[in-house]
Amino acid sequence: MSASAKSWCPSSEKTSVHLSRQREDGYSALARAGIYIGAMRRFLILCACLLVGLLGAPAFAEKASLSELSAYLNSIRTVEADFTQYNADGSTSRGKLYIQRPGRVRFEYAPPNDDTLVVASGGTLAVFDGRASGKPEKYPLNKTPLSLILSRNIDLNRVHMVTGHGEQNGRTIVQAQDPDHPEYGRIYLYFEENPIRLSEWLIISESGEQTRVKLGPLQPRSKFSGFLFDISNIERNR
Repeated sequence: MSASAKSWCPSSEKTSVHLSRQREDGYSALARAGIYIGAMRRFLILCACLLVGLLGAPAFAEKASLSELSAYLNSIRTVEADFTQYNADGSTSRGKLYIQRPGRVRFEYAPPNDDTLVVASGGTLAVFDGRASGKPEKYPLNKTPLSLILSRNIDLNRVHMVTGHGEQNGRTIVQAQDPDHPEYGRIYLYFEENPIRLSEWLIISESGEQTRVKLGPLQPRSKFSGFLFDISNIERNR
């Protein structure tokens, strides 16, 4: 099975990742010989005042609240976007993503992975891989972390759903899992701010394999053809 297809298949072990952040600030001043200490002090104070006037007070980014993020995710209905997928084996795949909430998603891969197709619909996640023979591999959608952003009503305030919530480099990051089945894996959601926009997610499967997907701008669409997510029809025509 190709790396693009394998990335969506649930397995059986666990691992963890951690978010980290470092910020460093440093200040220095140079003095010239022959200048009185008092004059230098006044000079430095003047420079500090000028810098504050030019640059303004330092701004500290704040993470978006879980309620804001839930409202944003629930506002996503029918959209498409380009995506770049970073697979567990180090390879990279690109393609087009179609989302129709609730419950439907389609990943169309560009060459050289255009023989791979991933579709979720009717509670099933189907992985079509041209390199494998036979029918697609199918899995219950609710046993994958992807179901968390495809559900009908997304509530990140639900008890035990969010296990991490922070800000890093101007982005809000949420670590979430199925509160009833944390063993199904977890998903990290990355949100740009002003306005809020889902720009990336990282899925960690039961086995600890990581699949990172970076999204282009989500383009709203009025509707998609039902055949786009019809697993049975796709299976008959491949």
